[in-house]
Amino acid sequence: MIYETEGGVCAAAGFQAGSVRCGIKASSEKDDTAVIWSETPCAAAAVYTRNRVKAAPIQVTREHLEDGKAQAVIINSGNANACAPDGRENAVREGRACANLLGIREEDVIVCSTGVIGQRLNIEAIEEHLPGLSLSPKGSDLAAAAIMTTDTVPKTAAVEFTAGGKTCRLGGICKGSGMIHPNMGTMLCVLTTDCAVSTFVLQETLREKTAVSFNRVSVDGDTSTNDTCCILANGMVGNQEICSRAGEDYETFAAALETVCVTLARKIAADGEGAGRLMTCTVSGAADEAKAECLAKAVCSSSLVKAAMFGADANWGRILCAMGYSGAEFDPEQVDVSFSSPAGEIAVCADGRAVDFDEEKAREILSQPEVTILISLREGEASVTAWGCDLTYEYVRINGDYRT
Repeated sequence: MIYETEGGVCAAAGFQAGSVRCGIKASSEKDDTAVIWSETPCAAAAVYTRNRVKAAPIQVTREHLEDGKAQAVIINSGNANACAPDGRENAVREGRACANLLGIREEDVIVCSTGVIGQRLNIEAIEEHLPGLSLSPKGSDLAAAAIMTTDTVPKTAAVEFTAGGKTCRLGGICKGSGMIHPNMGTMLCVLTTDCAVSTFVLQETLREKTAVSFNRVSVDGDTSTNDTCCILANGMVGNQEICSRAGEDYETFAAALETVCVTLARKIAADGEGAGRLMTCTVSGAADEAKAECLAKAVCSSSLVKAAMFGADANWGRILCAMGYSGAEFDPEQVDVSFSSPAGEIAVCADGRAVDFDEEKAREILSQPEVTILISLREGEASVTAWGCDLTYEYVRINGDYRT
């Protein structure tokens, strides 16, 4: 069984976190640098953006994780350190500053950055102020807030499960609000667990679970240069290490990881830049999962569908249009579409054609904080859910003056 619990990235035994204001972005008064640390070295894995333009911290982190080990993560907001002068050198210096703070090897630090692209990272500010950072087993919320950019709320999640007769915990924090169309994971996400898991199992399972969670989120169709999702496992509960992707312990661990990833992915979608509502799209009755995923992601990525959600307009034609250009093969005359929310459910399309429905009832359903688009293909058993948000005036305002 898997149970929701508290503590975020510090829910697992042996992990601490904290934050400090370094002044990376002069106009911001909030803490802008976070550190997550394990008392003991960890097996570690990560997945990254598929954008061909990759930020310097990704290059450095990949090198640091070549041995499959890590003990800390440092994340700064306010500057992406991407396409920037001295980018690699400054990412190395950031990792070194964290290692010096904690008294660990420089190679055991994962380095992440988020913020404006193309501007030099004020590494001197980080080096000067990082020693003022204090770590705490209750520091998850501080770290989650420090890594926010245009996010309006911190994003955390944690679960409890049993492996090898031991009670384990797995939790995480993430940030992401705009430039979300990852084809990988998310903007930035740190996951931790006190369950003993091998690096190989961590890597393969993380890749699998990000594919069914963060990869199914689209806020604006833009893929970031900095996307990183990493996981650290320190094994402090003392279970027999999970070294194979088979068996009851593995299945429980994998389910726990998926639960946390999906929870965080939904929070990213709900907090999309300027968003007023979370948009969930479930495609069922597909011949296979790949087709269902392609269609669900196309609907969630459609600017016209997202704009209709903002206006609470039951414009189901835009949904079929998005499905039609997705690249997936299906029979339009077998498609049924309904809208659902806490206000009820209403069918708007059957057999690819309009059906009579109450427009006022549809508007009431579409005006809720979370709306689900239900699509049935009636050709098989596969089902996939993807997440997005509405497209509002506020999104344009935020991104019109992002650098300032």
